[in-house]
Amino acid sequence: MEIITRGERRRRWTVEQKGEIVAESYGPELTPTEVARKHGISSGQLYRWRRELLGLPVAVVRRTTPGFAEVAVAATAPSAAPASTSAGTPESSCTNGRIEIVLPGDVIVRVDAEVDGAALRRVLDALRR
Repeated sequence: MEIITRGERRRRWTVEQKGEIVAESYGPELTPTEVARKHGISSGQLYRWRRELLGLPVAVVRRTTPGFAEVAVAATAPSAAPASTSAGTPESSCTNGRIEIVLPGDVIVRVDAEVDGAALRRVLDALRR
């Protein structure tokens, strides 16, 4: 377990020191969070220095414009054998509120009415990355 304290008084960083820390955060050896911990600053402070040194007034965020998702309701005919997943195991037969989410890259997520919403959100967030 690692305990990180922030009880020290404020330090003054020169522009050169900030530049060196920011440059290190862009390197391949350490993540920005690791660089911040190494120098005893918060990751938020490091990202603020990055914006300041690059001359950006705000953080660069690229978001797509929200839009509507295509939804298709398909009537399923009962089949003699259960469908198989990509792992080759039969799916459980679910008759109450099955939802199929088709994502780019031919990724399909199938859930039923009893799915835990928080767990589904974590799965979808992981697949989005």
